[in-house]
Amino acid sequence: MRPMKLISWNVNGVRAVHRKGLLDWLAAESPDVLGLQEIKAQEDQLDPALLQPLDYHAYWNWGERKGYSGVAVLTKQPPISVRMGIGVERFDSEGRVILAEYPTFTLLNVYFPNGQSGADRLLYKLDFYDRFLDFMEGLRAQGQRLICCGDYNTAHTEIDLARPKENEKTSGFLPVERAWMDKLEARGYVDSFRVFNKDGGNYTYWDMKSRARARNVGWRIDYFYISPDLLPSLARAFILPEVEGSDHCPLGIELVG
Repeated sequence: MRPMKLISWNVNGVRAVHRKGLLDWLAAESPDVLGLQEIKAQEDQLDPALLQPLDYHAYWNWGERKGYSGVAVLTKQPPISVRMGIGVERFDSEGRVILAEYPTFTLLNVYFPNGQSGADRLLYKLDFYDRFLDFMEGLRAQGQRLICCGDYNTAHTEIDLARPKENEKTSGFLPVERAWMDKLEARGYVDSFRVFNKDGGNYTYWDMKSRARARNVGWRIDYFYISPDLLPSLARAFILPEVEGSDHCPLGIELVG
């Protein structure tokens, strides 16, 4: 039986990535499920071919603010159910979460807040973290097996970014943000990539202004975390740094059984 392939990608503007060949890449890569973050678009701004790609069911969660945030799930198999948001208006208005329930797991595609624009946004991010973990735990209490993919906007450990010492006081690598990642793992959630690869130098984001990608001066801030009951089904986890078009690259997992 062929593994089920799931891919996550912060596209930093889905219209721009569409112009750079997103649909050709999608057809060639052919994931069973693709989660997109930071789509930065509304429904009336998208080409029909992108809004509903061939061979996929598409679900979009637009943020209220134009040109900001937003997530999407493209899936070959229609989910049992789809939910937008976590039920907290000040988070849901930014279009950060899509939940898609499948027979053997529930996918959470998430664009976690960025805390770099000031103290208020850092507090917003930390509050989102806590409320979102409570939401996840509520789903698990109902017996759901969880896959949470997306841009978490935090590098967890020193090997997850090229320059840890220089960024100790930068949001995205603050002790309080990393502590939440510790808490996530303490609850049993598994960083799928680290099951297969313990090495540094594997990043998913590079600053475009400094042309950091060419030098691989990056951050690993995009993840697939899974609940421990899915670990026996995890066959592979990977990063696709060669795929361009955004300041992030795609990453994915494959499931069997």
